[in-house]
Amino acid sequence: MSYKDDLAVKIATYTGEQMVALAYEAMIENLEDAKKAIINKKLIHGERLDYMDNTKALTVQDVADILKIAKNTVYELVKRGELNSYKVGRKVRFTLKDVESYIENSKKIQNPGRKENTALSDLYTDTFGGLAKVPASNEFIVCGQDLMLDILTSYMGKYCKNISALRAYIGSYSSLVALYNGYIQAATTHLWDGDTGQYNVPFVRRLLPGIPAVIIHLTCRTQGFYVAKGNPKDINSWEDLKRRDITVINREKGAGSRVLLDEHLRLMGIYGSSLNGYDNETQSHLTVASTISRGAADIGVGIEKIASQVEGIDFIPLQKERYELVIKKEIFDTPVVQSILKILRSDEFKSEFKDIGGYDISEMGEIIALT
Repeated sequence: MSYKDDLAVKIATYTGEQMVALAYEAMIENLEDAKKAIINKKLIHGERLDYMDNTKALTVQDVADILKIAKNTVYELVKRGELNSYKVGRKVRFTLKDVESYIENSKKIQNPGRKENTALSDLYTDTFGGLAKVPASNEFIVCGQDLMLDILTSYMGKYCKNISALRAYIGSYSSLVALYNGYIQAATTHLWDGDTGQYNVPFVRRLLPGIPAVIIHLTCRTQGFYVAKGNPKDINSWEDLKRRDITVINREKGAGSRVLLDEHLRLMGIYGSSLNGYDNETQSHLTVASTISRGAADIGVGIEKIASQVEGIDFIPLQKERYELVIKKEIFDTPVVQSILKILRSDEFKSEFKDIGGYDISEMGEIIALT
């Protein structure tokens, strides 16, 4: 009996819920086998399973079960534009095709080459996620990828009059470049300088030359390695990156976690090209963790908070990082920036993070540096 035939016999005894769970798990490994497993179940019982239809609606909980992540992480993926969705009234819904596309995209090596004749404006659009113009006078764009910023802009919508608070989901390095070019008003950054051991200030001075800036502290987070559950390869430190039996999954160029990895490699005298998987890039902490979870890589760099949202991985803490907001000094005294400071320093805003792990907000709202 073939594997597929044996699978069909086994699942004939499963309940509907068990069948869906089995199909979901199979789908992560092989989408086509999952569909065939469902077909077998349908033929044996004469049932019609809606999950087989790519157009049928899936709930947030359904998608969380498929991807083995928390429901709030599903919402985060939607906000970042990584997972397609639609709305029925006020409820978010998905199709199986949406989930399949997300899984397939997260498996791909994301290292697209630039076209030689690409226009400069197109490069800006690609690099800055569509940001290639100066914001309108009533727009205030906060750039960065952490969930904290979604909460911040929500508060700005309540407390900043006549301002449309917007979000842009790009990494630390590109955020500072976008700020330099005037495409956003506030960048967030967690860039570690290996020579000084300092976060953010050295990069702000390099990437905003001649522009006085204010750095405002948001939170401290723990950076480390995502590894498979049980840490089967006994990965414990940056030195383990020298091993030839380890495959990495990387972040996109300019992400704070990518810079952290590259700085440690530089200090150890290691070229990134010598690491297995170094050129395999993905766009978020979550997709790095998910890649480790399904066994497509052995190690990835990311923040501790995400590790609690993905099954099948462990987290190896390595260093505390500083996540901070950067604005140009010339707008520091404007009503909107002063309102942001009041929000960050308020008990109401800080209380939002009491039940969310991974945030140290003891210094939130403090002015860290003027450059």
